[in-house]
Amino acid sequence: MNRFVVSGLLAVAVVARADQPAMGQLDASPTLFTVMAAINAAGYNAGLAHSHPLRLAVRDELARRNIPSLKAIQDFVARHHLSDDQAELAQYISFGVTAGPPPKFEIKLRQVETPPDVVPLLEFSPLLARFYKEAGIADLWQRAQPDIDQYIALYHAPVTNAVQEVNAYLRQQTSGVTYSRFQVFIDLLEAPNNVQTRSYGNEYTVIVGPSTPPAGSVKPEPRTFDVRHAYLHYSLEPLATHYQEILKRKKPLADHLGRAPAIGQEYRQDFLLLVSECLIKATESRLDHNPREVDQAFHEGYILTPFFAEQLPVYERQEQAMALYYPDMVGAIELLKEEARLASVDFNGKPTERPAIQVAQPAQPAADGAVKLLDDAEILLVAKPVDQARLDKAKGLFLAAMQETGQKSLHAKSWYGLARIAMLQNDPETAEQLFQKTLDLGPEPQDKAWTLYYLGRLAVASGDRGRGIQLIQEALAVPGASKKAQETAADALQHIPKP
Repeated sequence: MNRFVVSGLLAVAVVARADQPAMGQLDASPTLFTVMAAINAAGYNAGLAHSHPLRLAVRDELARRNIPSLKAIQDFVARHHLSDDQAELAQYISFGVTAGPPPKFEIKLRQVETPPDVVPLLEFSPLLARFYKEAGIADLWQRAQPDIDQYIALYHAPVTNAVQEVNAYLRQQTSGVTYSRFQVFIDLLEAPNNVQTRSYGNEYTVIVGPSTPPAGSVKPEPRTFDVRHAYLHYSLEPLATHYQEILKRKKPLADHLGRAPAIGQEYRQDFLLLVSECLIKATESRLDHNPREVDQAFHEGYILTPFFAEQLPVYERQEQAMALYYPDMVGAIELLKEEARLASVDFNGKPTERPAIQVAQPAQPAADGAVKLLDDAEILLVAKPVDQARLDKAKGLFLAAMQETGQKSLHAKSWYGLARIAMLQNDPETAEQLFQKTLDLGPEPQDKAWTLYYLGRLAVASGDRGRGIQLIQEALAVPGASKKAQETAADALQHIPKP
């Protein structure tokens, strides 16, 4: 059975029990598979019309089998039926994450640690053990592996990139939480477009359901944003807990939530969770280069998002990791200043809905003319010795290529070429702006790695050593980067002058 480890950066100094998946894996759970197979056989039909084909195949197979325990399973599911489809699914997801492996499915946690929504389902374990044997789930699980592996492969690069992006930004060498672990499970037997998280004991688990393909495509869109969001929670929530004595002094600000109808009840009840969510939203705005996310979050009721958005550029300019910088940052929250900011805000009446899937726009066809212009410009740019007339001609070709096509990847190549021209013309300020434009357009891996490397060198040259080191480290972490880019970045890190 083939499985992908998300990243070496996720390795932690803990020994996993043999009945648990190794830390840091992008995987599927045989326990969760059995739970979902059982409730599907018992009548769980939410989202059936848009489900992954594996769900339909498993349901059809189970319908043809003689399963003596099925009636008891159906009765159990009927007794615990909830009118809301999301809540109905959530309780069984919680059970599937809490229960042990086949064939017994015993609850792993002590009774006092068992999640509240799992307590009513404790009698499901022996029923599930019977169902597992009688329905031949071990055989179905093995036959399901090609579909599961295909979906895991779809998520491997995006999840790895998301984890590395967060680790680089927070300057953490591993997960940042050495006593816990982060796990992503793919579950293809549930309704589509669901991403749920569970934090039990020292385990933080993300359960990702199948995604419906974007319009005009047959390939599903990975829920990368949601996985990155979960990993930010995993990385930052322990800091809020550790420094809760500092944060308790800021809690009077939460009184303003009474005017914010869009904010969830969980944030009204848990100030530490609210603080973490505000920091996460501000961090996402930095990672996405989208400051509008801050204003949107603020008006929904994430009241400290503007504060963190102001503080994060300061964090980026110094060299400490977030784990060390955090207490000074939250200690700098000034109640009077934030009260003044909150006094004039008009909160939204309802939350802004993020689409279930970030639907990618269909790529416009790359015009042959644009590709040729880029190739010709590149030849002129790399020619030796450097000649101003050639650079001017290359610049004109890069600009012309952008007029030939609307494809973002080709625009990114044009900006990348123009940025390098600015470097050769000893114009670092323009070069930095153009390299940033390149990043904003999502360049190809080899161009992204070099862009991050050049931005890092520019930052070091301008005196921002910490930011430069961070960018060059990000260049090293880009999957698909050329060997030359990685070697150059690694060499640059070794030769950055000490402060």
